[in-house]
Amino acid sequence: MNHIAPKSDTQDILVEEVFPHAPETIWKTLTTAELMGRWLGMAPTGFAPVRGTRFTYQTSPAGLWDGVIQCQVLEVTPNACLSYSWAGGDDGNDGRYGSRLDTIVTLTLTRVDGGTRLRLVHSGFVTPKNDSAFKGMSEGWKKVVARVGAVSSEPNS
Repeated sequence: MNHIAPKSDTQDILVEEVFPHAPETIWKTLTTAELMGRWLGMAPTGFAPVRGTRFTYQTSPAGLWDGVIQCQVLEVTPNACLSYSWAGGDDGNDGRYGSRLDTIVTLTLTRVDGGTRLRLVHSGFVTPKNDSAFKGMSEGWKKVVARVGAVSSEPNS
């Protein structure tokens, strides 16, 4: 199930999927740096599932932005919730890829019959300046969340 939930001046991305794995298995996939790199497509530098930890991702630079996404772990409840800030971009790229972004990613796990529901909410996209990022990441998160299940199914995960 995928929804876009508009708010007054911000938009949130919501992606939910149920996987045939225990929450502990999905949690490991979501919080092990090497596995994160495989499902997200970019490995974090300095990540640890510990509140206050600062870490980065490196993606494609654009204009005045060097492509570094600055993150900080905001909440950790093992096997249930991981939330972190997601900030990057540059004001000089306003309105297009690489514009200033200051958002929050929250991953919530719930045990359900036959597995685990993963709910991803990426919140705080300011309209209209983050419309490009919102559009691209809305599609991107759908693909990325689906890969969580594939990585969790691998024998060494």
